[in-house]
Amino acid sequence: MARTIRWGILGTGGIARAFAQALRDTPDARLVAVGSRTFASAHAFADEFAGGFAGDSGIAACQSYEALVTMPEVDIVYVATPHTVHAQNALLALEAGKPVLCEKPFAMNLREAEAVVALARSRGLFLMEAMWTRFMPALAEVRRIVDAGEIGEVALVQADFGFAATRDPAHRVNRRELGGGALLDLGIYPLSIAMALLGPVESVRAQASMGPTGVDLGTGFTMLHRGGTMSVSNCSLRARTPCELSISGELGSIRMESMFHMARAISVTAADGSTRRVATPFLGNGYVHEAMAAGDALRAGLPEHSLMTHAETLAGMGVLDEIRAQIGLRYDADGAAGPVSRVRCR
Repeated sequence: MARTIRWGILGTGGIARAFAQALRDTPDARLVAVGSRTFASAHAFADEFAGGFAGDSGIAACQSYEALVTMPEVDIVYVATPHTVHAQNALLALEAGKPVLCEKPFAMNLREAEAVVALARSRGLFLMEAMWTRFMPALAEVRRIVDAGEIGEVALVQADFGFAATRDPAHRVNRRELGGGALLDLGIYPLSIAMALLGPVESVRAQASMGPTGVDLGTGFTMLHRGGTMSVSNCSLRARTPCELSISGELGSIRMESMFHMARAISVTAADGSTRRVATPFLGNGYVHEAMAAGDALRAGLPEHSLMTHAETLAGMGVLDEIRAQIGLRYDADGAAGPVSRVRCR
């Protein structure tokens, strides 16, 4: 693998633009192609980001996803399409022999996720869920402080993620057929980071406020993790929440400042009430850190990254399926039976 990683992006929406912008700030990375269902969209995207990369020889505009994944110039594909086709598009790229960084949610359910992981493993190709919060320096600093024993034995993680989204029933976040709802868009962030900090989930309890279009407008869930630690999380499309995360132990607590998924600093509070603030690096728009991690794994010939393994992605999808089963949120990808859980409920 050459030092410079050549990226292809599937999709031309907001998240695709954010990642393309991040690649401009990522060392030894270059955007070489973008794919869309229409040539006009791909061409406009390529024009927008042309000239922003060292040694740039232009960005190829592909009028189909198939055209992009078969380009020999592309080293890895970033899947930035709507939720409902993440698995389909990841499989397309893997079948073409391309490593994949797939935007969250990784798939619509555990069954889809297992199919994607199985293909990547069978082909020996790198695959990673684009859970960019896992790679933030702020989270690494939290882990360092916890491992040093500064806040004692950890017992609880609390996190929220909410904003006032549009009420337009035609918008993607409100459309069940497009994978809308608070859980997959927002709740996945506190869920994933709680699992990163506390480990596997043994049981989960959830409640939700369902909207008129059949998606969850707000969901709260409590997870019991292996070893007896607990996390309490909530997400909302109606409430503008602080978007903070705290991890607490017998000797104190750590807070990832608002918004926790893009924290530039953390605060540590001791049992005596004293607090210190620790600034943490933050490159570009935040997505740079996961792009760097994916590039490092590719150069090393690794099939997955230790900070976001296949097993953790599958475990997270299983928890999401269980939460959806409890709140009655079904998507077309689930079939008539609805989401099937593999998480024990107590």
